[in-house]
Amino acid sequence: MILEGIVTTLADGGEVNVAPMGPHVPDEPGADPLRRFVLKPFCSSQTYRNLKAHGEGVLHITDDVLLLAQAAVGTPDPFPALFPAAHIRGYVLRDACRYAEFRVTACAERGERSTFEVEVLHVGRLRDFFGFNRARHAVLEAAILATRTSFLPLEQIESEFVRLAVPIEKTGGARERQAFALLRAHVEHVKQQRLSGSSAE
Repeated sequence: MILEGIVTTLADGGEVNVAPMGPHVPDEPGADPLRRFVLKPFCSSQTYRNLKAHGEGVLHITDDVLLLAQAAVGTPDPFPALFPAAHIRGYVLRDACRYAEFRVTACAERGERSTFEVEVLHVGRLRDFFGFNRARHAVLEAAILATRTSFLPLEQIESEFVRLAVPIEKTGGARERQAFALLRAHVEHVKQQRLSGSSAE
């Protein structure tokens, strides 16, 4: 099973990278999904480079879809509050619901993605998970689509955004609408860049 979350890792210079990721977790009744999991970042991503160089990070479970959206298409602004992890060299998102500090135990590279098997050294709980409604699920889907503009047709992404806008307008709050507007602007920016590139040829 894939669990959507946010991973923080450290670059060589100590900069914190915040990235949405869907780790593969055990699909077993009663199993704690944060006790063991597998990460499969793209080899072109900063998360991949950081884990190859440093091999430690923190997986977070959060209901903050605005942060998920911001991290999906760039660096969150303002940058989220952090505090030092207890068992690894890394940082924890202060407003996460749960988090798991981990260390890479094995890495395999095949094609565009790599596979990192990890051991969890510490699991923490900061607050209750508020929950997801239709709008938050829609923002999550939109964020995933926004990260795939390099290989999915923009017409397909725009069509999906039209569909996803409905539950966001019906059931979303201010943060969900802000997140969706950010993602829609990102897709439009990619579209305009491509149009500009085509006209310049």
